[in-house]
Amino acid sequence: MAPEAAGAFQRALAAYQRQQWEEARSECHRTLELAPTHVDALNLLGILAMQSNDPASAARAFARAAAADPHNPEPWHHLGVALLTMGRHAEAIASFDQVLAVDARCVDAHNNRALACLGQGDAAAALASLDRAIELEPLRADLLFNRGNTLQALRRHTAAIVDYDAALARRPAWADAHVNRGTALFELGRHEAALASVDAALGIDAAHRMALANRAIVLRSLRRYAEAVESFDRAIELTLAAGGRAAGGVGPLQGMRLHAKLQICDWSNHDADLAALLAAVERREVATTPLCLLALSGSARLQRLAAESWVRSQGWSATAPAAAPAAPTATAGRSKIRLGYFSADFREHPVAALLAEVIELHDRSRFEVIAFSFGPRTDDGLQRRLMAAFDSFIDVRAHTDRDIAALARSTGLDIAIDLGGFTEASRPAIFAQRAAPIQISYLGYLGTLGTDHMDYLIADETLIPPDNRLHYAEKIIYLPSYQANDSKRLVSDRIFTRADLGLPADGCVFCCFNANYKITPSVFAGWMRILERTDGSVLFLYSGHALAQANLTEAAIRHGIDPARLVFGGGLAGADYRARFRCADLFLDTLPYNAGTTASDALWVGLPVLTCAGEAFASRMAASLLQALELPELIADNPVDYERRAVDLAQNPADLSALKQKLASKLRSAPLFDSIRFTRHLESAYGALHARHAAGLPPEHLHVAAD
Repeated sequence: MAPEAAGAFQRALAAYQRQQWEEARSECHRTLELAPTHVDALNLLGILAMQSNDPASAARAFARAAAADPHNPEPWHHLGVALLTMGRHAEAIASFDQVLAVDARCVDAHNNRALACLGQGDAAAALASLDRAIELEPLRADLLFNRGNTLQALRRHTAAIVDYDAALARRPAWADAHVNRGTALFELGRHEAALASVDAALGIDAAHRMALANRAIVLRSLRRYAEAVESFDRAIELTLAAGGRAAGGVGPLQGMRLHAKLQICDWSNHDADLAALLAAVERREVATTPLCLLALSGSARLQRLAAESWVRSQGWSATAPAAAPAAPTATAGRSKIRLGYFSADFREHPVAALLAEVIELHDRSRFEVIAFSFGPRTDDGLQRRLMAAFDSFIDVRAHTDRDIAALARSTGLDIAIDLGGFTEASRPAIFAQRAAPIQISYLGYLGTLGTDHMDYLIADETLIPPDNRLHYAEKIIYLPSYQANDSKRLVSDRIFTRADLGLPADGCVFCCFNANYKITPSVFAGWMRILERTDGSVLFLYSGHALAQANLTEAAIRHGIDPARLVFGGGLAGADYRARFRCADLFLDTLPYNAGTTASDALWVGLPVLTCAGEAFASRMAASLLQALELPELIADNPVDYERRAVDLAQNPADLSALKQKLASKLRSAPLFDSIRFTRHLESAYGALHARHAAGLPPEHLHVAAD
């Protein structure tokens, strides 16, 4: 090497040590003018670029160094780190493999290789690299922490906690480790222990945004909503102070906070908060989870925007199927179509309650029906019934999304039906990996998933009129009637009296047993106007939370209504819960999130449901049910019409009685509760989709004719 090049590099190194970055960079360039393959100068130039947050320039410098001295592990390792920083995971893995080919005991290369594998979604490979790193250096806390994160990605939460505990034994004041330990505990359903872990993190760093966000989520699951809102507020405040909603990954907290307030009917500053949230959705910010938005906005367009933003934030494309191994075509020559139903809710749950009889009724000469269950084993009556009804019931709780999709493909599944969408405990990433050639969203989530990897959405023309299809990413399967129902659903023989329930002996009893979060300020104001115009009437509501009851009582007073005219009832077992509806005269639905299973339960026992049809799927659920019962007179066009109809029915008992008689006459003849007919319509759709796919045709809207 020329003495001039050596001198220039020594000046670069001295400037670097003095933290005179520009001088160091200039001398590196001078060195390379004299000696273009000077490895140390190239490495230092790359390090300077990394310090300047320019990993692309760094990668170019490190790649030149590695090419100049391919048996030197240092530039390969630097190159791998730069590529990892840019998210070029496959190239990073190749670089770390070059390091390990020379030095198989390089712990940092094993560790960083694991991080790159995780970035690719290959947690199993990441775990193998971390196991080797920990074998070499068993006491390094960062390695144990990274392995805990990897085990979480593999859904091995108990093992992850062991590693977090080991990391914390070496670094007790590590807030991130406490936070991630709390996440693992939360996934195991150990919510109180999870809260203790995030509180430990906040004891170390009171401004830890992710700890505050997770604390809010845990408190929400514990139904400690007021405390959850306080943590949401603090997390959002710190995130905004840090320069943006994306910092710390807490973007959706805005909508989650507002939804938590709805759980306790806390409507303070609701209009302003909602306006800010919807404006953020318009800007395509990830300001809410899609599920939370269903109760906050009835705009189908905004719901699609929120869904698309959400799937992008999860690393899926909102406009094209996610990259995954090609799904197989249907098995040639097989006589039966293989259906897979995927859910966390194969137990006492509204989705399972609606679907159970359909699974029992599927024509086994044409279909093989498999359950992929990623929910808890509860051994309740409904779960036992479903386990007996499916041809196969596969418990995949401990499997990763990728592994579940691969398992489904390996079974030769023809059609995958996602019963969860974006609901709690759902696993939408399974379908981003392509579980089957045909993928359908149904029943559990009442809206679009905003991504093309879900091919179809089951609905009817009341739920999604043709003019509204532009707000749905999926092609629509139009059934004559949307909702599956169980004609075997039980109603208790128990006879409730009005006195038993705290209701007056006389006067119209309006009721709404929808979840409290579906009650918006505008809906409640309409109810209060109805009470004001109907002497002697009361409103019988579900009491989901003591704070909700207190806030609704105070709201009634603000509207000038005697709070004694609100009567609250708690939860009851399914059969008794349905029997209780017999003491009411008219069910008042909510908007923008209608009753679904609750409405069909009320109708099943003969209680008329008055609804107001909105625009989005969740805003038209009850209207769909009423159309399927041939009772369009219970569907109002707007809130004013809704209030007028409620008052008219309360003031005209003969009209209300005639309506109840009409409902009773329709229960056994109309499509809504005809499970056999519904199942045949559903099977007709499945058969048509299977034939279309076999013919090589792309998804298209499908109409199943009524019979």
